[in-house]
Amino acid sequence: MPELPEVETSVRGISPYLVGEEIAHITIRQRQLRWRVSDELDTLAGAKILTIFRRAKYLIIRTNRGDIVLHLGMSGSLGILNQAQNQPQNQPIGKHDHIDLQTTKGTILRYNDPRKFGAWLWFENAETSPLFAKLGPEPLSEAFNGEHLFKLSRHKTVAVKNFVMNNAVVVGVGNIYASESLFQAGIHPDLAAQNLTKKQCERLAGVIKSVLTQSIIQGGTTLKDFIQPDGKPGYFAQVLQVYGRKGEPCNACGTLIEAKIIGQRNSFYCPKCQKLPR
Repeated sequence: MPELPEVETSVRGISPYLVGEEIAHITIRQRQLRWRVSDELDTLAGAKILTIFRRAKYLIIRTNRGDIVLHLGMSGSLGILNQAQNQPQNQPIGKHDHIDLQTTKGTILRYNDPRKFGAWLWFENAETSPLFAKLGPEPLSEAFNGEHLFKLSRHKTVAVKNFVMNNAVVVGVGNIYASESLFQAGIHPDLAAQNLTKKQCERLAGVIKSVLTQSIIQGGTTLKDFIQPDGKPGYFAQVLQVYGRKGEPCNACGTLIEAKIIGQRNSFYCPKCQKLPR
């Protein structure tokens, strides 16, 4: 599933081709995704794309009429077509190419989603919509820090892995980056959030920022489904320390990486580097 760095990579990848352009039309081949594709998207011919940005794992295309809100779901991806002299009719449409946004200059933003669990929605102002009402701070913002984590973790018996994946606590820290951040912070994923010390919270917040920033720089994590808009895969998967490495030696101490189900998700950790306090 694409996580925050993948979505941020998508934003940065498609923005140069679309910002400032006028929408010619949006072709919708499949309306039933996670939610039904908003009917308002049929009426956006002539709308100008002002900016493209991310909130949590949502990608927002802001126009002079309102906001198109995209979510990549479990397997969605975006691609830019009709560049370098290619023509629309020369771009074959795949089985899972559900939506095309085409500009008046012929550039096509194509949405592919084999599992159909993504979303294309319309809001007059996405940031004031119910969809975003209960979201916590962005992990790379100043609002997210050790003090924030420590304050919210008090009296929380939930495992710290689930705690940092809660979008009401901080947005966009998915399963991969939660596992990686907890490893680098030396915190066992099953530790109760209320048992985090202030020092651990400060370290964890800093590590989350660092891990996400590094992944964005490297282009997002390539697993099975994600491909960047320019067709190049991300590379952060090549340097994952624990995620997906069950039974392999820890790069720090040589102990075999273990995995367990926490909150219905597979969690990877080093039993030596991430000891639970007795």
